[in-house]
Amino acid sequence: MEQRGECLAKVQLLRDQFENLEKHTQWGIDFVDKYTKFVKERCEIEINYAKQIRNLSKKYQPKKNSREEEEHKYSSCRAFLATLNELNDYAGQHEVIAENLTSQIVGDLARYTQELKQERKSHFHDGRRAQQHIENSWKQLEACKRRFERDCKEADRAQQYFEKMDNDINVTKADVEKARQQAQLRHQMAADSKADYTACLQKFNQEQNEHYYTLIPHIFQGIQDMEERRILRLGESMKTFAEVDRQVIPIVGKCLDEITKAAESIEPKSDSQLVIEAYKSGFEPPGDVEFEDYSQAMKRTVSESSLSNSKGEGKPEKSSGKGKGKLWPFIKKNKGSGPEDFSHLPPEQRRKKLQQKIDDFTKEIQKELDQRDALTKMRDVYIKNPQMGDPSSVDPQLADISQRIEKLRFEAQKFEGWLAEVEGRMPTRSDPPRRQSGLYDGQNSTPVSNSCAQDRESPDGSYTEDPSSEAQLKVPVPDFDDEFDDEEPLPTIGTCKALYPFEGQNEGTIAVAEGEVLYVIEEDKGDGWTRVRRNEEEEGYVPSSYVEVCLDKDAKGSMTYI
Repeated sequence: MEQRGECLAKVQLLRDQFENLEKHTQWGIDFVDKYTKFVKERCEIEINYAKQIRNLSKKYQPKKNSREEEEHKYSSCRAFLATLNELNDYAGQHEVIAENLTSQIVGDLARYTQELKQERKSHFHDGRRAQQHIENSWKQLEACKRRFERDCKEADRAQQYFEKMDNDINVTKADVEKARQQAQLRHQMAADSKADYTACLQKFNQEQNEHYYTLIPHIFQGIQDMEERRILRLGESMKTFAEVDRQVIPIVGKCLDEITKAAESIEPKSDSQLVIEAYKSGFEPPGDVEFEDYSQAMKRTVSESSLSNSKGEGKPEKSSGKGKGKLWPFIKKNKGSGPEDFSHLPPEQRRKKLQQKIDDFTKEIQKELDQRDALTKMRDVYIKNPQMGDPSSVDPQLADISQRIEKLRFEAQKFEGWLAEVEGRMPTRSDPPRRQSGLYDGQNSTPVSNSCAQDRESPDGSYTEDPSSEAQLKVPVPDFDDEFDDEEPLPTIGTCKALYPFEGQNEGTIAVAEGEVLYVIEEDKGDGWTRVRRNEEEEGYVPSSYVEVCLDKDAKGSMTYI
């Protein structure tokens, strides 16, 4: 009874609002379409955003065979590369969002909207048909009612006419009988009309009751259920809208965690050490510049600013100026790409360049070997299966590969030879400390307890204890521009004792044996070399780190050590 009362209430409230329900349900469908369009535009935004993120990541990816690849040996560059890769995965998650929104909301709501339109059309079609039926029933009832009313009036008139004729004495009996029969006929017709009207009224009342208490409530209930399902479906879609984002949050979080981890892996000290290893020259820093006292009349060391002979004061200086004012006078300047053996570079840099070239040749050789192996297997297949190809067609390619391999091996051996030469010049730092020299005799030298120089490194910044390795030492020395040709001998300013053997194969240098005592005629000017003399005709440069020098007091005004 309670449900029947609710239906009656709905009939009373909504039977006159059929058109309003049509408008409202159409608005509901339009609202679903509006939300679907919103989600679709969100998908487009996600796709475009992911595309822009991918393009950004690709733009900053290191290009192959470029300097950027070399830069990724630094931890900061590797962290940036990891960030770019994670950003690419991050963009992929936004593509997943767009894909899930499209499949779970856009596509689903599009299908549901079509179903909703069909269901709405069906409900209102049933409603209009029911309304048309009740209207037709009402019209039929009205027709029966009007006919009954007309027949009753006709019967009354016929009765009155009969009574009039019956009371009139001038009327014949036949006319009275005819009027009586006509009155009876009209009464019969009125009775039939009454019966039809009664039946039509009962039928209409029954149909009207069914219409307002069964059909219309059922249709309205269907429309209400349809609307509630639409609203529920829309709410579920909104929940899915949030859930799609929430599903990718863990993966996005992992991407961000990896970016944080990459940032935390940056090692400033390691990167700075790589810079040091990449650009260190292997040379020893220049020594202190000695004070030159011009206020006293004494023998002066021939300085960089005056290379003229002290005995020939009026002799003009040489105008070439080569080797003057240079920090490393024995290293040629790099013009263009430099020589093939990289001899223009400092020892450490030269060693790295040669090793890199050897590694490149090794990779090329391995690539050619792999290609040769592949062609060899192909030829074996052709030999076993002649129908697949001619084995002799592979021979020219194998011959070309063999020639390329031999050429590459020859080039690699050439660079290996240069590398061995460079490594032979670079003693290791694992040697024991150098020996302190004792007191020894020399011309115009004064024995003093710390009269010899402190331990010095070799010109390339390292030591060695293997005399055989020192025998192969070659210092890349360019021409000395004949600085001491056609000049009077320089005065002796002290003596030095060789701590290690030096072969002195380059022009401008002089070979010395371990323990040999020589005269010093020009001290180290900061370039790591000392000019010495063995006799009046033999003089040249030796590495300052290979000798202990004792200068004369008379030559410098005080004892000076290099």
